Amino acid sequence: MLAVLGSALMSVSGCAAEEPSPDRPAPFVAGSGAPVVVPGSPGGRARTATPGERIGDSDSRAAAADVRFAEAMIPHHRQALEMAGLAGAREAGDAVTALAERIAGSQGPEITTMTSWLASLGRPAPAVHAHARESEYGMATLEEMNQLRGARGAAFDSLFLRLMIRHHEGAVRMAGEELRHGTDRLMREMARDVVSGQRAEIGRMRRILG
Repeated sequence: MLAVLGSALMSVSGCAAEEPSPDRPAPFVAGSGAPVVVPGSPGGRARTATPGERIGDSDSRAAAADVRFAEAMIPHHRQALEMAGLAGAREAGDAVTALAERIAGSQGPEITTMTSWLASLGRPAPAVHAHARESEYGMATLEEMNQLRGARGAAFDSLFLRLMIRHHEGAVRMAGEELRHGTDRLMREMARDVVSGQRAEIGRMRRILG
């Protein structure tokens, strides 16, 4: 059973301290991917951890890059959810609606996980969108968001796809920075998931747009 726990924890996010120290272990936090099985007491039954639940400490160490990755990715994900949430009321096509649902289904739980491990270290999650960094990481401007809110049908689909492609490309760049500079193995695993998942969605969006 312990082997199951160790294997499953490889797919969840890690954490960082306010001033990350190579001597401070990072807590394990259950994610939204593969179930994390928590062994019971001797002779007792095991259980499945809930997303965001802290489960002991890892043997990895956090760096400042790990903190930056989480604190930047949370508002980045939030804007993606805001954009995806518009599809239902804007007469989006079936392909765009399905994509928006997929984005919400994956990025919502990731926000919960990252927020939980930040809180476990006494760090609040960022409260607002990081508009100051939008040009670097592809976030939509306030003007672009207003244009998206006002669009309908095919016009919404086209604008949504163009904005979301750029948004995903920014997330991939952010994850690449984590992979180059981060040290926490679980945060790096999350970054790898972002790179693989969002690159696949970029390809899907380009095909829909084309």
